[in-house]
Amino acid sequence: MLITAHFTYDEMTVSQLAARDGIDNTPPPAARANLHLLCSALEQVRALFAAPVVISSGFRSTRVNQLIGGSPDSQHVQGLAADFTVIEFSPREVVRRISESAVPFDQLILEYDRWVHLSVTRGTPRRQVLTIRSGSGYLPGLQ
Repeated sequence: MLITAHFTYDEMTVSQLAARDGIDNTPPPAARANLHLLCSALEQVRALFAAPVVISSGFRSTRVNQLIGGSPDSQHVQGLAADFTVIEFSPREVVRRISESAVPFDQLILEYDRWVHLSVTRGTPRRQVLTIRSGSGYLPGLQ
């Protein structure tokens, strides 16, 4: 089932951990509604790069989020965040270009120079750009 033109419900909710351990990763109604907002922003990312966006993590149930060591207040649990890469672009370039664009985001995080985390909000977006490096925690800006 499509959420937007290029993003499906399945790709935004799939979890290998949930499948392996028999955990229900079905988003509640509020998180399902938030996935529409998130996928709308991801459509703008796709248009910005004119390239496919590959989702590695979208919605996470509270249990899945706990098991992978996610933050207790992770926006993934609310259906407001996704981790992804863009075909043929480095994650660093993706963060740079999104941060300079009109794509709406609350947080944009370059994670370990391997993928990008983008979250959205129903309120006023912070447009916070961070970098995570192994052992460093969060660093402000594109480090």
